[in-house]
Amino acid sequence: MKPSLDPRNFAESTLQGSAIQGDEAAPQPLVRTSMFDACHVGVVLRAVLFVEAVVGVAAMFGAGEVVDWLMRFSLFTGGALPATLAWLIAVCALKVRLNRLALLRQWLVGMALGGVAGLYGCGLLALMGLLQPTPWWASTASGALLSAMVLTGLFWRAKALTPAATAARLAELQSRIRPHFLFNTLNSAIALVRAEPAKAETVLEDLSELFRHALADPAESVTLGQEIALAQRYLAIEQVRFGKRLQVHWSLDEHAAQARLPPLLLQPLVENAVMHGVEPSAGGAQIRISTVRRGSTVVIKVTNSAPAGVGERGNGLALANVRERLFLLHDVQAQFKTVFKDGIFQVRLEIPA
Repeated sequence: MKPSLDPRNFAESTLQGSAIQGDEAAPQPLVRTSMFDACHVGVVLRAVLFVEAVVGVAAMFGAGEVVDWLMRFSLFTGGALPATLAWLIAVCALKVRLNRLALLRQWLVGMALGGVAGLYGCGLLALMGLLQPTPWWASTASGALLSAMVLTGLFWRAKALTPAATAARLAELQSRIRPHFLFNTLNSAIALVRAEPAKAETVLEDLSELFRHALADPAESVTLGQEIALAQRYLAIEQVRFGKRLQVHWSLDEHAAQARLPPLLLQPLVENAVMHGVEPSAGGAQIRISTVRRGSTVVIKVTNSAPAGVGERGNGLALANVRERLFLLHDVQAQFKTVFKDGIFQVRLEIPA
């Protein structure tokens, strides 16, 4: 059974821990995206499948029957698979240095490594006496060509990261400063100024913190603890507005707080729950946020009750935005699921711990 923490204590401890590394848990600068980021499981899998597909087609030439094709395919795989894995390991190990090079040199070095990997694969087959005569030049050229094709895919994947993150940030900024949200928040603060000035100050501080995070320099990833602290500030503002109509329940696992996820990812899910659960319902709604670490995986759940029909529609744009950014960061290691059943809408995320 994982421990449950008080959410306010959790947020305070998270921000205090972040303050040790920087002022007020400021987001880390955005790391330059590298097209040599081949360390992800999904990238490795796609690269291997692509090379094997090319090898399978190449094995068809000169194969009269299926058995002949299988023999040729097995032979070529014995050289291509180790060569591909060697290239991926080299690129992953050298990605920091390679990323410092000019773009043209990155391509040239990547293709050169591909040529060396081709020689390596050919050499393995030659040592076993399976290639007579040994096609050294053909193997080198094939390795360079295949590496160029894989680099093309990695290049476009890297280019996709920045526009998606920028568009997501602009969408979240627009969401936070949409007129009715800002108007309602300021009205709530004004109403509290005379009766409860301390509470009005807290509301304005929470609003200021939301804007600070939205306008800060973008980071490639933040901790789950930082995202929870930000979501708590948003819910504190909405709690003043909705009062008893908004019921929030937290179940937080301290061992999950250091998991990495894209910035401004959790707050849109919480906002989605308020917008489609609390706002349309005269009686309000319950929102449950839970985190738990299971081995090497962290599970995050955002659940809200919703009036009939509302939960089914949800906020498709916000959910699609979150899903895209999550997979861009963690690829196949992440999972994103939504379920609406018996008036309960739930978003479930799984990310590496």
